[in-house]
Amino acid sequence: MINDETIVVPREAEEQDLLLVHTKRYINSLKYSLVVASITEVPPVAFLPNFIVQRKVLRPFRLQTGGTVMAGKLAVDRGWAINVGGGFHHCSADKGGGFCAYADISISIKFLFQHVEGISKAMIVDLDAHQGNGHERDFMDDDRVYILDVYNRSIYPGDNYAKRAIRCRQELEIGTSDDVYLGTVQRSLQRALYEFTPDIIIYNGGTDILDGDPLGALSVSPQGIIERDRLVFATARSRHIPLLMVTSGGYQKRTARIIADSVLNLRSCGLIGREGDTVECTSNVE
Repeated sequence: MINDETIVVPREAEEQDLLLVHTKRYINSLKYSLVVASITEVPPVAFLPNFIVQRKVLRPFRLQTGGTVMAGKLAVDRGWAINVGGGFHHCSADKGGGFCAYADISISIKFLFQHVEGISKAMIVDLDAHQGNGHERDFMDDDRVYILDVYNRSIYPGDNYAKRAIRCRQELEIGTSDDVYLGTVQRSLQRALYEFTPDIIIYNGGTDILDGDPLGALSVSPQGIIERDRLVFATARSRHIPLLMVTSGGYQKRTARIIADSVLNLRSCGLIGREGDTVECTSNVE
């Protein structure tokens, strides 16, 4: 599937892009290695010269942020786009945290609102195991953005103030497995799209819901993740709503293979790629 027709190399997000959402004060704070160490939760970063931190730590974040912005434009043009990265949903305009240095989801939405004709309403479907408190704080009082968030109620960040921005909220128990999880996602999508008609959907598809993930603490199988992604894409595509997916959290080595399998399944189901690509689609959980 990887070829010149399907892969687009992102442009690194520049300061003017970041300032669509972030405050100048926050951007300047990243010039201190101690601040970046706190955000990324990697203490040794505090002892590195900041020019190294900018190049080796923050530049990859900026590339992924640029990828999310570009994927938003591509989704409008092509109907769908996937950024293999991004989904820094704990970062808000003036605060980073939880491995998230830039608010790529918020930046992408603000960019679309300002620069792409016909995009004036957006829906965030956040299915990472953690609450997406960053974008929730950014769009707290913005009626143009509808937030659906399904997350483990017992883990980071537990941001009660940010929860006020969630219009369809589903809090899961530790150990939630496929049947309950997928049923919750399906009902939530139906409710959200009954209440709100977006011009684009931003799907935060974290794989930290996977059984055994040390931070997500849920028990969804690889097949459950593949079915979740198919469900979200099928729902958006059937309604002709452009869909941007970011891959967000996932803290086991095997999540990379699962993301790849899911993308290939989306192509097999005819939900992404060119017409005629349909081969064999996995559309239920055994």
